[in-house]
Amino acid sequence: MSLTNALPVDAAKAAKSASHALATLPTSARNDALTAIHVALSQSKDEILAANARDLTAAKKAANDGNLSLSIVSRLDLGKKGKWEDMLKGILDVRELEDPVGKVTLRTRLDEGLELERVSCPIGVLLIIFEARPEVIANIASLAIKSGNAAILKGGKESTESFVAISKVISAALESTVVPNTAIQLVTTRDVIPQLLALDQYIDLVIPRGSNELVRYIKSSTKIPVLGHADGICAIYLEHTADPEMAVRVIVDSKTSYPAACNSVETLLVEQASLETLLPPLAEALLAKGVSLRCDASSKKALTAELSPHSSVILQDADECDFDTEHLSLTLAIKTVSTVTEAISHINIHGSHHTDAILTSSSPLAEQFMSSVDSAGVFWNTSTRMADGMRFGFGTEVGISTNKIHARGPVGLEGLMIYKYKIRGGGQITAEYGEGSGQRSFKHEKLPF
Repeated sequence: MSLTNALPVDAAKAAKSASHALATLPTSARNDALTAIHVALSQSKDEILAANARDLTAAKKAANDGNLSLSIVSRLDLGKKGKWEDMLKGILDVRELEDPVGKVTLRTRLDEGLELERVSCPIGVLLIIFEARPEVIANIASLAIKSGNAAILKGGKESTESFVAISKVISAALESTVVPNTAIQLVTTRDVIPQLLALDQYIDLVIPRGSNELVRYIKSSTKIPVLGHADGICAIYLEHTADPEMAVRVIVDSKTSYPAACNSVETLLVEQASLETLLPPLAEALLAKGVSLRCDASSKKALTAELSPHSSVILQDADECDFDTEHLSLTLAIKTVSTVTEAISHINIHGSHHTDAILTSSSPLAEQFMSSVDSAGVFWNTSTRMADGMRFGFGTEVGISTNKIHARGPVGLEGLMIYKYKIRGGGQITAEYGEGSGQRSFKHEKLPF
């Protein structure tokens, strides 16, 4: 990895050249690079966390002054419980995954001596633009190297100290490997995002990691394909046959384990038949965790009647905009619905197609929900926070995509691959084939691979 203040076009050209070399390296060489990165980061923990602490101090001041959101401050904290360990584990998990490069996914005998193969190959050059989240550098570096892709990273100013420290460590580690240093570049020049987004002749895919404002800006500002999601408006539908203890456990985890995450639940859809049974103990548990409940009229009426006087007075009235908002905080919007069909309709209209869940003991209802909700992740009786590349066994992820083409959901190695077609022949030409006299016909025989 190189820290560069080169002109964007020069950085992109260098990355394109490095991508061609990286794509041809053997599995062992790419795995050795990941081992070197893991060892170097492990040995530099104190130095990196000290740099991260400096970023946090500045970010908290900016948040107190109203110049930075608290969700960004939360995402910036690399010392948060388990975050450093997860980052390092992700590198090793990626290293141990099967090599995605050069996998044959189709073989066809077109004719005798004429065979077609479809083979997986890297996309090329990735541009990663991110806010906060300093662990993104290690995640992207490991996934890019393993998948044979070059990557250009541009981080936000709020995490400058952290990503410079991490980048220096990774750069030094790569010097001992055969991976080209320009295969992973961290651009430190300010205000170069518009220039990078214009380099579609060198950059093959943009992956934004940050606020919905950032993602929307990028999608509207480039001809390069963009992989990602703007919002994480995740919903859970609570059906009346759900196990009460399970419902409390799942919803509390979905909301409170990491409120600033894109897979945190933002909307709770409660079946009418659950208002007086399942909702009150759930509300008590959420309030005990400091969650602000923004209720529609029906849910507020039920909770006011069932909760203790002290608890009921802190319920809030929901506005319609609350059901279209990614709160990224300890805030949960609650809406009453009559049927699973109404819940599905609400999610498909108001959700962001990220991750949604149903809590029920009815298998038919669960299957109806999971088939009908148009989201990248649809879950039954589990937390929306399960939407994660590491939890899926992908090692780590470059992000979660709500796209309808290429990759969807948590994007790991497989999502960073495309394919090429290879034909091995013996001089055949198209004029030999056709319906006329003396012409040959294609066999199109499927072959094992």
